[in-house]
Amino acid sequence: MEIYDAIIVGSGPAGMGAAFSILKRNKDAKILMLDKRPYSTGGMRNDCKMNFTFPIGFPLEYWEEGDANRYLDEVIEFLKPNILSKNNIDTYKARAERLGCSLLEIKQTHLGTDGGLELIKELLKKLEEAGVTLALSEEMLTIDNKAKVIKTTKRELGYKSILIAPGRQGFHFLQDVMHQLEIPYMDNIIDVGIRVETRIEHYPIVKDYYDPKFYFKEKVRTFCTNSGNAHVVKEKYATERGDIWYSVNGHAFKADETKNNGLVNFALLKTVRFTEPLASGQDFAEHLGLLASLMGGGKPLMQRVGDFRLGRRSKSATFNGDLYDFKPSLDACPSDISLAMPSKVLRYIWSAMKNLDTIVPGVLHPSTIMYYPEIKLYANKPEYKDSNFQVAEGVFFAGDGAGTSRGITGAWASGIRASEGMLKYF
Repeated sequence: MEIYDAIIVGSGPAGMGAAFSILKRNKDAKILMLDKRPYSTGGMRNDCKMNFTFPIGFPLEYWEEGDANRYLDEVIEFLKPNILSKNNIDTYKARAERLGCSLLEIKQTHLGTDGGLELIKELLKKLEEAGVTLALSEEMLTIDNKAKVIKTTKRELGYKSILIAPGRQGFHFLQDVMHQLEIPYMDNIIDVGIRVETRIEHYPIVKDYYDPKFYFKEKVRTFCTNSGNAHVVKEKYATERGDIWYSVNGHAFKADETKNNGLVNFALLKTVRFTEPLASGQDFAEHLGLLASLMGGGKPLMQRVGDFRLGRRSKSATFNGDLYDFKPSLDACPSDISLAMPSKVLRYIWSAMKNLDTIVPGVLHPSTIMYYPEIKLYANKPEYKDSNFQVAEGVFFAGDGAGTSRGITGAWASGIRASEGMLKYF
């Protein structure tokens, strides 16, 4: 049985951040990176939009501004991003403030889905050249921390330290690990909302600010804006019983005027925090997803703003002709989202959309599409033993799935922070 100084489970930005950080501090470290997929996973595969300003991507319960900025500096030094320019921001800020809303000015870069895949390829090559062993298509099954051994679908492996960073889609896997290690955790927060799709001329702020970060009352925010060659996509999820449901998401390819489809999409998300007696926010989210899937015949739902304002469902005919002047980028089911979305959440989302239309006139054009559901599953809140996200002796968590981050740069930073604790076990 091979024994490694560090085993990293998950090849997304948290795992990569940890691996490169370990190598920077100990170039002779023996590292294995494990991923159940046959390719590197994580947020960089989907649009690869990165934010480099606190607090975006940094849950405040785990991060203070000074610490976050120190890690962000290290991320910037390594990735050397090309920060996008912004224009006319003061105008939008002033409009937002008059409504009691805010627009955060964030340092951003955008590589696009295709650019992200190129970056992943480059980073994996650097890891292999530095001596990291990549084990793709190999899934971790169990962990015995007393023996310092994990069992995978192919073998048993020993470790001195281990980082588990599976990302949001590894939610159930991470909970299984916590049960095996008897780690206390909470699962009481989810983000529920819609993805908005419209023509760029109806949301022209993206010409000045690629991914504008608006924060509204009642904990609603814009998230993950994509424009140019932009598309709404669906993400597949499965419950522990094997029931399938889909959340929507968005992405865009790297800037290329010859391939611009003239569309923009972004999420409007409401943070929902549960208290007793609800046992699991994850279970609640799955019920919402399954209800939407039931209504949509296995597809996400979509509704034009014009129909929503008239209190009627959208139909196939709604998506052709007259004011409904663009084809949806996702094959979703025309429907009435108010039948599937919790009324309180929908009320807050719609209030935010009306405020947004005042700040950036045009969003509520009748042709604008609202897709549902968009649900973010990063609600695991393990009981951490120290600031390096250690959960048991030599066992560390990081990334969105463990609640230590929300996005690529935050995940990378949390990987670095975890790696500093891992180095003590070599």
